Amino acid sequence: MSSTAVAPPACLRRPLVVPRRFMFGPGPSNVPPRILEAGANPILGHMHPEIFEIMSDIKSGIQYLFQTKNSMTLALTGTGHTAMECAIFNAVEAGESVLTAVNGIWGERAADMAERIGARVNTIVAPPGGCFSLEEIEKALSKHRPVLFFLTHGESSTGVLHPLDGIGDLCHKYNCLFLVDSVASMGGAPLCMDKQGIDILYTGSQKVLNAPPGTAPISFSDRACQKIFNRKTKPVSFFLDLSWLANYWGCDGKPSRVYHHTGPISAFYSLRESLCILAEEVGDHNWSFVLARLPTVTTIVAPPGYDWKEITAYIMKTYNLEISGGLGPSVGLVLRVGLMGCNSSKANVDMVLTALKNALKHCHKSRV
Repeated sequence: MSSTAVAPPACLRRPLVVPRRFMFGPGPSNVPPRILEAGANPILGHMHPEIFEIMSDIKSGIQYLFQTKNSMTLALTGTGHTAMECAIFNAVEAGESVLTAVNGIWGERAADMAERIGARVNTIVAPPGGCFSLEEIEKALSKHRPVLFFLTHGESSTGVLHPLDGIGDLCHKYNCLFLVDSVASMGGAPLCMDKQGIDILYTGSQKVLNAPPGTAPISFSDRACQKIFNRKTKPVSFFLDLSWLANYWGCDGKPSRVYHHTGPISAFYSLRESLCILAEEVGDHNWSFVLARLPTVTTIVAPPGYDWKEITAYIMKTYNLEISGGLGPSVGLVLRVGLMGCNSSKANVDMVLTALKNALKHCHKSRV
């Protein structure tokens, strides 16, 4: 037998060492031991009946989380970007009109995805930190007549929580589907899918839910399903084709399930446990309260004269604590602090404030 051309890498002879760190950026967040332990359960086959039962539990948990009775509710294999593409790829065909609300990076990315599949994309644009009035949205819907309107509920690049009431009714008035990104807000801010007339809603596992990255809860209304399952062409992605995913998740009412892809079994365990914790902590309490800012990700104006990179690096080195700089339109302008799920405590707030205070004392300030 000939020798291998590439030798075994020396780095893989060393044991894996992962530091413990305070994850106070915009996500992922720290994962509680209970959820980590759930993910360490034995692997089962992705088509085993026990896994189908766990998937059914997850579906029920997402329906509770989203406050929806939609039967087409599931968790995608992938992060929030996967859900964004799944929603757009299934609901939109080439040549159709799409309207995206851009007040941060996620509206920009939704527009990019829709353009890639040949949609006619129009945008309404607000400055970073801004929101859209119902009048502005209706004017754009009336002008462009889109089949889909995209809006980010929690814009993590700018720290804005966008009001949703009334938008679903406007979309339906103009025969348009209402798509909402709630990756940064779901579980940390009130949102009721059915009552607010949202047709497609998705989030990510790694934010408030405190689960590892890799699964993305998503739900489709009957209106959305009617359009999706009566499209003239196949979705551009086989992996994200809702007809296949609906069968794998038991959402299509068929007696048997057909292999589509190998689901992330350990991630399913973790997601189920995170939904259990949420149900235990929230219970039947009313989620309704008024917020002016996104509660899960706080944006702080970068102190004039300081290099934000030096601040975040100092805090990481000194406190083993992650906070982030801006993203997209907020790059260089803000620092972003995320306190989500188990990280949301007064003690952690005090820790971040102490770290920031000391960073301003020790980091260099220019004289400009």
